[in-house]
Amino acid sequence: MGRRLGLVDPPRLEKAHLMAEARAATGLENFGDPWFERPLDVLLQSIHAEARLNPAGKLAAEKQFHHVLRDRLLTQWWFARHPEILARPVKRPVVIVGPMRSGTTRLHRLLAADHRFSHMRSFETISPVPRPEFEEVVKGEKQDFRPVLASRIMKVARLANPRTLSIHPTGPFEPEEELGLLVASFWGMKHEAQWHVPSYGRWCESEDATPAYRHMKDLLRLIGWSQQVSSIRPWILKTPQHMLDLPALLTVFPDARLIFTHRDPEAVVGSAASLAWNQTIIYSDHVDPKTIGEEWLRKTRLEIERMRAARAAIPAERMIDVQYEAMDADWRGTMERVYRFLDLDMEPAVTGMEDFIQRSNALKRRPHRYSLEQFGLTPERVHEELGDYVRSFDVPRENRTASA
Repeated sequence: MGRRLGLVDPPRLEKAHLMAEARAATGLENFGDPWFERPLDVLLQSIHAEARLNPAGKLAAEKQFHHVLRDRLLTQWWFARHPEILARPVKRPVVIVGPMRSGTTRLHRLLAADHRFSHMRSFETISPVPRPEFEEVVKGEKQDFRPVLASRIMKVARLANPRTLSIHPTGPFEPEEELGLLVASFWGMKHEAQWHVPSYGRWCESEDATPAYRHMKDLLRLIGWSQQVSSIRPWILKTPQHMLDLPALLTVFPDARLIFTHRDPEAVVGSAASLAWNQTIIYSDHVDPKTIGEEWLRKTRLEIERMRAARAAIPAERMIDVQYEAMDADWRGTMERVYRFLDLDMEPAVTGMEDFIQRSNALKRRPHRYSLEQFGLTPERVHEELGDYVRSFDVPRENRTASA
């Protein structure tokens, strides 16, 4: 309707145009490490060839690209204005590593309730880079617009597909993963979970992610500076992308402590496919559920293979395994075990954790319902392909009858 009325210009998903628009909007020139242009080129090619975006999808893609490119310019502007940002240490982060939908969000938010750790909030993963007037925000003279923007984006997403609230309940100030910091380099599974871009996904799987993780680390420094918190506090990090890119993560964060989460792959694959389906149908009118099922079964298998290969080089004292079922049955007992691994007293964090449990129950209004069959898969096939993972890590089988 906007186009028919002449109020909305046709989107131009072309790298030169997008970069020129970002420069014009900010008056800045420096995008930082030009490595990001490689995944951007591949992603744009894949969108044009495979994604079959509808008009809303094309508009949303253009806005997303502009947002990321503008933020890259502002990132370098902040680094030049405040060189002390890049001097902030990022030591001994606690990194939660697990397949999509394996309980990483719950574990991340429980740990984020402990004020001895630093964590990102949802509005920061959407807009990690403060606007130029942020110094006035610090002085109390202006309001940070980023939480307002995040709230608007979430409302639009829920209007487009109300199921998103059930699948991943959140709010602007809720603890959130750092996936947006990898998107800042046009890297990672977020793009595959919202658009049908298989050639882009295969390309990422064949490349070294270290440059994207280096930029992510610099953005963590910027976010920590903008939060005005001590750089001594370790970060709590988590995103399923780390399953694929553990060597890059450990290159950039060599002293990371790792918490691996595990869940019945029948639930992981079904839930991941449902998440991708419910996002992709917003942006395209040509989405095949069976294609989505096959892709996320393949992706889950690859995540597990790469995770297992990378673990071989990690000292045992720097990692711990947590079962989804154990967290479901006794979250407090499971967290006590995690805190022993971290060599911390859990008692000061318990009240915050209990507050999170109550808050999460209020956020999640409806259960996330899905089944493997709606994506052309069966439990037998999933366990045939991923049964060795179940046996190796003693992953309990789940009763899926009720939720299906």
